[in-house]
Amino acid sequence: MRSDRRAILGAGLFATLFGASLGRAQTAPPMAKGASPPGLPQPVETIDLWPQGAPGMPATPPAEQVTERSEDALVTDRAVLGITKPRMAVFQPDRPNGAAVLLIPGGGYRHVVVDKEGYEMARWLTARGFTAFVLFYRLPYDGWAAGSDLCLSDAQRSMRLIRHRHAEFAIDPERVAAMGFSAGGHLCADLATRFAARTYTPVDAADSLSAKPVCAAPIYPVVSMTLPDAHPGSRERLLGANPTPAMEAAHSPDRNVPGDAPPFFILHAEDDDVVPVQNSLLLRAALKAKAIRVEMHLFEHGGHGFGLRKAVGKPVEVWPDLWRGWARTAGLG
Repeated sequence: MRSDRRAILGAGLFATLFGASLGRAQTAPPMAKGASPPGLPQPVETIDLWPQGAPGMPATPPAEQVTERSEDALVTDRAVLGITKPRMAVFQPDRPNGAAVLLIPGGGYRHVVVDKEGYEMARWLTARGFTAFVLFYRLPYDGWAAGSDLCLSDAQRSMRLIRHRHAEFAIDPERVAAMGFSAGGHLCADLATRFAARTYTPVDAADSLSAKPVCAAPIYPVVSMTLPDAHPGSRERLLGANPTPAMEAAHSPDRNVPGDAPPFFILHAEDDDVVPVQNSLLLRAALKAKAIRVEMHLFEHGGHGFGLRKAVGKPVEVWPDLWRGWARTAGLG
């Protein structure tokens, strides 16, 4: 088993470094101008979500674009938009603990912020034995046929593919969690409350598996789609300029909590000036009303979008360890 795993790691690393099409290596991770910072682990493999292409392609497909927003050559901050090949970037630990986390970066449903809320958290997780999958999901304003269920389709498909391929990554299929940030936190909460919703036509055997995460961690999440609590940009990009009350309700996770939802870990800073903390409070209240396990941490300071890098030196920097301790009690181990 160990030699097989080394072979998988070696093939994935070769494909990542040299662009070869080996095994299941598929759409490459995004690259902006310039080389990756030295010394940082990079994905060993990418997994395209849809083997025959993503369903419901717009008549005029968007073009994928990568923007490097950082001015520091040692700290990348890439934003990706126009995604037509939704995929997961895989980060593997040296000693897997059998658990996996689907990471869903934010970006206000305008783009996907892959470094700050994806790759950096993936490196933190793999250093502790978790296998991490960073999701590059399609964006709802690009005209896809699935409309406002588009991103949920990609998240559901991701969970099913991770379970379908669990043996390749030494993962227990019952120990797959989800974690999302900001708008990605909305998608994380949407996945953990509407995991059973039929948002696409099954395409292969993977789609017979459950999309329900063993536990969910929305971090400074967008939750409500109803003003004034909603984040206006996320709401408009997901639902359009003038959504009906029924549309708002259908896409507000706090209004769709089922009785069999997984345990939740929620984190927010009270001085968040982008996504009001009321979003997390609404979600916690809804989970409590359904007797779903939930742990919530509120910090006085932290602002929005702190991830790991902007939490350093503040009380909120302890949040990943708080999550890890809680996850042990929620089935992730």
